[in-house]
Amino acid sequence: MTNTASAKAAAAKTLICGSIAYDTIMVFHDRFKNHILPEQIHILNVAFLVPDMRREYGGCAGNIAYNLRLLGGDPLIMATVGDDSALYLQRLQHLELDTRHVRGIPDSYTAQAFITTDLDDNQITAFHPGAMNHSHANRIADSEGVRLAIVAPDGRQGMLEHARDLHAAGIPFVFDPGQGLPMFDGPELLRFLELADYCTVNDYEAKLLTERTGRSIDDLAREVKALIVTLGANGSEIHADGQRIAVPSVKPDDVVDPTGCGDAYRSGLLYGISQGWTWQKTGRLASLMGSIKIAHRGGQNHKPTRTEIAERYQTAFGEPL
Repeated sequence: MTNTASAKAAAAKTLICGSIAYDTIMVFHDRFKNHILPEQIHILNVAFLVPDMRREYGGCAGNIAYNLRLLGGDPLIMATVGDDSALYLQRLQHLELDTRHVRGIPDSYTAQAFITTDLDDNQITAFHPGAMNHSHANRIADSEGVRLAIVAPDGRQGMLEHARDLHAAGIPFVFDPGQGLPMFDGPELLRFLELADYCTVNDYEAKLLTERTGRSIDDLAREVKALIVTLGANGSEIHADGQRIAVPSVKPDDVVDPTGCGDAYRSGLLYGISQGWTWQKTGRLASLMGSIKIAHRGGQNHKPTRTEIAERYQTAFGEPL
């Protein structure tokens, strides 16, 4: 990557292939361990009173696009939604996010997670994929003006087809398996890496990736221009050009909710790649975006301006954005 961004790259659209989802988050004002008896789990039948509940806009594609827009990028969302998507679509349009490739799937629900949290921050989650399982209904060939893309967690067939078609079209893309990684076996994951230009995973996913492929991270990094591993509060590592670049975390204003932090990080990666920045600067911006997000509930409730992001970057790293 070069330090100088071309005007063409700055004006290009970034295609965000992934999920659109609702997150329903409920808080149980007690501890699960007080109600789930180990000797009775074979006949488990419990109910939790959850007086606190909120519904958040989420999904990897929605979150990544939201953060990329904050940075001044031009995201183009490619996702599938159900009959209950009206409120989410109104939100995307209000945010001036391009929804021409957000396809409605009749007689289905938009993907959604139902999360119950107790006083120890333990969580019980049920996830309904719904329309996400039909992500392959969207075709890469239908998109125009795209110079960079990401294949984020989505329906299995959609992820396979979108990766294949992006590569065939000569569009560089980031492979972001996320929670979808367990859907693929070793040969399939290696094929993704052969097709992709970049790959990003968290530390747990990195371990699973090495186990399923039988290859080390350093070895896998040779398949792509860069393999990025996020390490939570310990920052991240970027494996590129035979080097391992350590990226520090940025101290957040507060630690409120990690939901969507990985997506915020990925928006920084996409922005830096589209601008032709060095990996160090790209990683630093990605780290900052995750830090900003974690101080807010949900994946899309932080609202820094581009100027505020630049000021925070200057403060954190002593260089201009």
